[in-house]
Amino acid sequence: MADRSRTTSHLVGGFFGGLTSSVILQPFDLLKTRIQQNKNTTLMNAIRSIDSPLQLWRGTLPSALRTSFGSALYLSTLNIVRSTISKGRAQTVKRTNSSYLPQLGMYENLFSGAISRAVVGLITMPITVIKVRFESTMYSYRSMGEATSHIYKSEGLKGFFNGSGATILRDAPYAGLYVLLYEQSKQQLPKVLPGTLIAYDERGMFTTYTSTIVNSIGAFLSASLATTITSPFDTIKTRMQLDPSRFSGFLKTFYLILKDEKPRNLFDGLSLRLTRKALSAGIAWGIYEELIKKFMS
Repeated sequence: MADRSRTTSHLVGGFFGGLTSSVILQPFDLLKTRIQQNKNTTLMNAIRSIDSPLQLWRGTLPSALRTSFGSALYLSTLNIVRSTISKGRAQTVKRTNSSYLPQLGMYENLFSGAISRAVVGLITMPITVIKVRFESTMYSYRSMGEATSHIYKSEGLKGFFNGSGATILRDAPYAGLYVLLYEQSKQQLPKVLPGTLIAYDERGMFTTYTSTIVNSIGAFLSASLATTITSPFDTIKTRMQLDPSRFSGFLKTFYLILKDEKPRNLFDGLSLRLTRKALSAGIAWGIYEELIKKFMS
């Protein structure tokens, strides 16, 4: 029963953290997709193409579904993997001042983040494809049902997995790097933050205020670095999902971008993705960590 309750807490924490961040930050995702779909599109051009503020939230439903359920699956899977790795040690869940999550070594964090994200990314790939097409100007779907029907009729089941290889190559390294950096940041940030921000409760844990600051800043910084490193995979993934007839494979897409465009186009939309991923991590992981503490305290 305890294991079931613990898994439920990660599902709930991941769901609400992912849902909140996806709805708030959807405009960044939409603009990033539109910049990546065409090499000549700039941020200002993408903004000018928006007819009304509400259009910035086009694709919110598939985005919210993917991020909320994806985060719930990812964070619960990540916890299972990390808890399994840590079994046999003196303490399965070692509490730090700001977190109740299992504590592992650097390479174990890298592996657990990467394998968990790869599995969940493949499961949620159909929603990702629908989300990207909703956000672009190349398709004019009016509903998820219409998008699903069109993709199936024109491309078959494989259409729902276009860009899956590039997505895994983007998400697995990103998640591995993120977990590694995030766990390190939670240990190092309290040493450099102003003393006025550090406060403890009667159990010797950081107060909610302090732990939220530590976890959110750590998530923000870790996501920023991991996002920059994996940005080319995101551009390749988007091209493959929007125009699979031309960009039919990972290496072919990489070659075409270098041949017909410029190497810097591999980083199209980086500023928007960087802003979105960093803020999303700060919001989602801040909420997630606090909900886990509430469930397990």
